Amino acid sequence: MKARFWGVRGSIPVPGPQTNRYGGNTSCVQIDVEGMNPIIIDAGTGIRRLGKDLATRDFGEGKGVAHLLISHTHWDHIQGLPYFSPLYTKGNRLHVYALRRDTHLRAVFASQTESPYFPVSLDELRADVDFHELGDSQRFEIGPAVVRCTRLNHPWIALAYRIDHAGKSVVYASDTAPFTDILFEHEFIAQPPAPGEPLDPGKRAALTAMRDALVDLCRGADLLIYDTQFTAEEYRQKPHWGHSTPDDAIAIAREADVKQLALYHHAPHRSDDEQDVILENYRSALRGQRLQLVAAYEGLELQVGGNA
Repeated sequence: MKARFWGVRGSIPVPGPQTNRYGGNTSCVQIDVEGMNPIIIDAGTGIRRLGKDLATRDFGEGKGVAHLLISHTHWDHIQGLPYFSPLYTKGNRLHVYALRRDTHLRAVFASQTESPYFPVSLDELRADVDFHELGDSQRFEIGPAVVRCTRLNHPWIALAYRIDHAGKSVVYASDTAPFTDILFEHEFIAQPPAPGEPLDPGKRAALTAMRDALVDLCRGADLLIYDTQFTAEEYRQKPHWGHSTPDDAIAIAREADVKQLALYHHAPHRSDDEQDVILENYRSALRGQRLQLVAAYEGLELQVGGNA
């Protein structure tokens, strides 16, 4: 099993000289399992280049099948889908998996390309697109791979995914806030409580259960890809944005006995040099410990259960 990163930024694409090394595209990760159709997680702007790569093989001939796991439908996780070139070749098939909504999943994605926002509607695509609606805690199979998901603490709710195959496992957990200060549901929180402020007992219990479920999902994983958009100071300023820090990711990884942690969903304002400093500081803190730490960048390939 191999993970390849096509987009690693959060919120908005930020191409430019300050982001060349880590990349400026938004969330997209490809999971390759030998002998299987590709599994893609999220469809940020990184999926455009992935689509061009796939089109050099079976997808260019209309013989490709891919599975797309959507963590949630915030813009930076779906904005690249209309530019995914395999969708415009007859014979290809894309299976899209996402959390069940009040609105049918197909309608959610169809609204993305309605006039006047995009010139080609979902119904005009030449490939076949199948939508699969998920509960917030579900197990299903993609070929011989087993996929499990659990809810994350993010506005309008996101899903984490775990993929297991032949004794190897990868978990993708983006986007999520810590499980300490705010319980996110289906509303915008304009006036968030201060970090550390006492929580309502019911919300505290719900957050504890959510965190326990995530730790269980991550248990013993070879690779954990985790939302680390904020520094500790940035989180204190914006606790209601629904993102975590490297400290939060490391705490989950340690508790779940994860082997390798990839810092992910980098802040759009973060320069490559600033991201280097964050990585080195946390690597120094973890020196001599079992947990391996990397910062995801576009083009990074990780052999799940192995080395970069």
